[in-house]
Amino acid sequence: MLSGRSKHLRLVASCLLSTLPAANATEPAPSLTFYKNIAPIVYRSCSPCHRPGETAPFSLLTYQDVKTHARQIADVTKRRYMPPWLPEAGYGEFEGERRLSSTELQTIQDWVQQGSREGSPADAPPMPAFTAGWQLGTPDLIVEASKPFQLRADGPDEFWNFVLPLPISSTRWVKAVEIKPGNARVFHHANLLLDRSGSARRSEKTPGSGFGGMDLAIEEDTFDPDSHFLFWKPGSVPWVEPAGMAWRADPGMDVVLNVHLQPTGKVESVRPSIGLYFSDHPQTKFPMLVQLEHDGALDIPPGDSHFLVSDEFRLPMAVNVLAVYPHAHYLGKVLEGYATQPDGTRKWLIRIPDWDLNWQAVYRYRHPIFLPKDSVISMRYVYDNSAANPRNPHNPPIRVKSGDNATDEMGHLWIQVLPVGEQDQRMQLQEAIMRRRLEKYPGDFSAHFNLGSLLLTRGDATGAIPYFEKALQVHPRNAPARNELGAAFLSQSKTAEAIEQFQIALDGDPGYADARYNLANALASEQKWELAATQFRKILQENPQDQKARDHLLEVLSMWAHDLLAANKLEEVVLCYREAIGLQPRDATLHTNLGTALARLGRLTEAIPQFEAAVAIDPDLEAAKHNLASARSMLQLQKP
Repeated sequence: MLSGRSKHLRLVASCLLSTLPAANATEPAPSLTFYKNIAPIVYRSCSPCHRPGETAPFSLLTYQDVKTHARQIADVTKRRYMPPWLPEAGYGEFEGERRLSSTELQTIQDWVQQGSREGSPADAPPMPAFTAGWQLGTPDLIVEASKPFQLRADGPDEFWNFVLPLPISSTRWVKAVEIKPGNARVFHHANLLLDRSGSARRSEKTPGSGFGGMDLAIEEDTFDPDSHFLFWKPGSVPWVEPAGMAWRADPGMDVVLNVHLQPTGKVESVRPSIGLYFSDHPQTKFPMLVQLEHDGALDIPPGDSHFLVSDEFRLPMAVNVLAVYPHAHYLGKVLEGYATQPDGTRKWLIRIPDWDLNWQAVYRYRHPIFLPKDSVISMRYVYDNSAANPRNPHNPPIRVKSGDNATDEMGHLWIQVLPVGEQDQRMQLQEAIMRRRLEKYPGDFSAHFNLGSLLLTRGDATGAIPYFEKALQVHPRNAPARNELGAAFLSQSKTAEAIEQFQIALDGDPGYADARYNLANALASEQKWELAATQFRKILQENPQDQKARDHLLEVLSMWAHDLLAANKLEEVVLCYREAIGLQPRDATLHTNLGTALARLGRLTEAIPQFEAAVAIDPDLEAAKHNLASARSMLQLQKP
């Protein structure tokens, strides 16, 4: 029992406790305001897209803008639907990460619950400054689509390809690309592809009209693998390539702008343009894009909510991974990419737990990821073809297979790697990629064609020919494969076989300049000068500025004239030299040779001006001076 004094002390303590807050009570949260707490988050993570001129449906630049949409903002950020950032934290560290922290998410929730107070403008951070026009300044070259594309008013998304020739006369090095959509309301994202062979142009029904399709392959005639991610979406900052990684732009090449367009309810006109920024420094680092995929396994039954597709690739060399681009269509759910190193440890490249095609992007690592030789890169994609998938384009679900349409499905994991060690090991890497593809698809045209091209580039025509022949078993009329097979035959001095292949290629594609070049050169090697000249003339009819064709034709005409002269066919010699002078008027030797042929025909009044022209061009050309004096003397003797 307590003594009387103890009871008294206990009563006093009870009275004191009754005047203090309860132990589990919390202090009222400090009041949050827009200017002090919310504006920094919005300006950094929302305003780049939510501003006038961009594709977001409303602006988020002022207090009133944000207050109007406050509850919506709280909802979409809590669900991490906004800002759009698909990669899961802890599975790769990327540049430009737009994921909000847990603290920022809670701050938005609390601000809305507290009544979305404005606060004092004195607490406001600086308003974000957005560059008007071209973000990197005026480009060195601007190319616009020659014709607009008319997007229908409604229906599914449209994927369109604009083919843009580059009007350059010499090789340039491109360090950055910026895309102007031409109609931001409908432009979701775009990929830029490099086409050095003109294969995309040949897909157009009429020049400049473009063509449809979500994914396309550019057929190259020589080994030149994809090397850069040229991806754009609204709000993205143009990527400036690191030192030494500017890509090569050649005269005569095209770029293909593959765009994702979304109907708005009315017919829209779309005419995009691209700006190129050049570097004075040639490329010294040669990255390469490695693709993992297994579209052949994509056959997703209706109702299947966990359909798995996987692929793997063993690296034949050590590499640094620079960037990653995962891609699926609307049924994609969980997308994973990782590497298993030779010691068994795993390095994550990316993990996306809730894929959304609308927010696909290229993700560039803050620091390159080193992978040693014999690391195995793996792709694991899970697809949801159930009615519970809100992005499923089919209701009720139907069986879905791989294809180029948006409502088909795909599963690709592209990674940009830079081989470590020798300066350029891309051929070895490309060979490993193609051989892996043939393991999956033994009858794959592209793998046979590319492997043949690679071997031919190495000088192994004997090894290349069977791959071209297997490719042609799949697509017998494919012009690039016929052309490459012909080139392989020509390198083995099998000229008749080569000419046959070049001619078949041109029968299928008369505008295929590379095949016509090769045919002309093969004919010239057989000293069939007239036939070779005809082929070079056809090239120049299509492209009068083609200097290579002009030089080759000039050489053929000179050789032809030499043989005609030996056969004493002087009238035909004159025709050859006149055509040659038309190609190269300031060539003193050509004028001299033409004058000589005319003089031998007795046409001295025509010969003398040719000798005079030669001397005017080159006063030191002895043959011209001597022949001019002789012709004048002979003409004098002929006078009565």
